[in-house]
Amino acid sequence: MKFPASVLPSVFLFVAEITAALYLSSTYRTAGDRIWQALTLLFSLLPCALVQLTLLFVHRDLSRDRPLVLLLHLLQLGPLFRCFEVFCIYCQSNNNEEPYVSITRKRQIPKDGLSEEIEREVGQAEGKLFAHRSAFSRASVIQAFLGSAPQLTLQLYISVLQQQVTIGRCFLMAISLLSIVYGALRCNILAIKIKYDEYEVKVKPLAYVCIFLWRSFEIATRVTVLVLFTSVLKSWVLVDILLNFFSFFFCPWILFWCSGSPFPENIEKALSRVGTTIVLCFLTLLYTGINMFCWSAVQLKINNPDLISKSQNWYQLLAYYMMRFIENATLLLLWYFFKTDIYMYVCAPLLVLQLLVGYCTAILFMLVFYQFFHPCKKLFSSSVSESFMAWIRCVCWMCVRQKSSESVEKSESKSTNSRTETPFSSKVTTEPSPTLDIDDPCSV
Repeated sequence: MKFPASVLPSVFLFVAEITAALYLSSTYRTAGDRIWQALTLLFSLLPCALVQLTLLFVHRDLSRDRPLVLLLHLLQLGPLFRCFEVFCIYCQSNNNEEPYVSITRKRQIPKDGLSEEIEREVGQAEGKLFAHRSAFSRASVIQAFLGSAPQLTLQLYISVLQQQVTIGRCFLMAISLLSIVYGALRCNILAIKIKYDEYEVKVKPLAYVCIFLWRSFEIATRVTVLVLFTSVLKSWVLVDILLNFFSFFFCPWILFWCSGSPFPENIEKALSRVGTTIVLCFLTLLYTGINMFCWSAVQLKINNPDLISKSQNWYQLLAYYMMRFIENATLLLLWYFFKTDIYMYVCAPLLVLQLLVGYCTAILFMLVFYQFFHPCKKLFSSSVSESFMAWIRCVCWMCVRQKSSESVEKSESKSTNSRTETPFSSKVTTEPSPTLDIDDPCSV
């Protein structure tokens, strides 16, 4: 049975971030910064409560008689109890033989065009461990993008305004960045396993390293750009945030309404239509929070039974990163022109160049992952390099077509000019002086 190692990072980041946030909020209270204290507590306690609700919802403890579990979750100790429960199940499964098992069938990734189907016996303990790992993965994503991402942005903004970084704030920012990167990594793995549910997916260590570097550069540059822009144009940053929020939040619902599909009823049998709507709105909110900081790796599709589009669309990926790069470049350009005296000792052109190069580095690691380290790359209808070459050929064809149309228009305009000039040439009686024709290479 596989050791549940993925539970440990989730619990560690959860406990470390809450502890660091509580300590830092106490320092803000001592210094008299009530606003920073309130925002720090908000971005730490709100995702903590959402994590508790997620664990209860996934394990369906609300419909079972487990008062102790509910009490521990109310005390915000749910992840610690779940971690203890996971290792108890793992230790007991090695000593006891289970009389009841279920059979699962998974297909292997095709090798040389052949794919075999493998049957595995899954016991009750292994099924419980799988449910726990899945619940912690989802909780890590929620904590990362609904708590750690705003927390990191807030603390970096405070550091820029105060022009100093304390030890407590530095530790909280480091933990928040690790939490976001880990949440994005889990989001990538969840997306792969959901899209290729019928296959046995094995992610190699180099794939984890590539995803970690990709997400680290992408999130760090994105947060830095937002903080720099906020420090000089506080009112305009709301326009950018609201535009991103409404675009990603309403896009899945608009596509759902345009499709004419019935309202999904198969999310959870115990939920009413109102409860299903609340869950879908929460999923859309999470989807929006992820896309505001990085590529979500999945496309929310409400009219799909799995709520996720399983098709691999390279053009959506290309469009997202092109628009995000243009947005980051625009925000940096506005910051460069409107920067204040607090950036007196900062080399602004070098900083802009570093951030743009950092974002391009993230895109490079993403392309390397999809081209070489994706566990299901053999199932792609077209690879990244093939799609990129097809896009380049399309752009070149459009440029050549535009140039040919311009040349045709120029030739037509010259012919019309020569036709209009011929009647006037017959009226001239004196012989004109010889001139050089610039368009004729033989006259030079």
